[in-house]
Amino acid sequence: MNGMSLIVKKITQLMAGIIFLYGVYVMLHGHLTPGGGFAGGTIVAGSFILLIVANGIRVFGLHREEQLSSAVESIAILVFLLLATAGLLTGAMWFFQNYMPHGTPGNLVSAGLIPVYNLVVGTEVAAALLTIFLGFVIYKAED
Repeated sequence: MNGMSLIVKKITQLMAGIIFLYGVYVMLHGHLTPGGGFAGGTIVAGSFILLIVANGIRVFGLHREEQLSSAVESIAILVFLLLATAGLLTGAMWFFQNYMPHGTPGNLVSAGLIPVYNLVVGTEVAAALLTIFLGFVIYKAED
């Protein structure tokens, strides 16, 4: 699988960057607009999947032992749990308490820890979906 034509590859490189940035935007603004970690993570994963579909798996050197997306997924889950537990360590009353200062309602930094949670959840979702996609593509190509 060498991928598609040169025109498709170049347009895909441009579009994947725009799609990736939009996914990060959806993650960071999830407390103000519809969206959040899961929706933004699926958009980010879609940008990587688009690149793999257009360029083929040989370009990225993917093989059965691909572990990077699984490692990112595990690290994101660990960071999420550490952030949730940090609330207890800062003297909060319960698990997942929003211990960061709140800003002016309606601004990007108005929700304390919620945008950080959305970013971590989005990273985990993107890595999980990419791992599933890579599992299908790599095993199909090697069989």
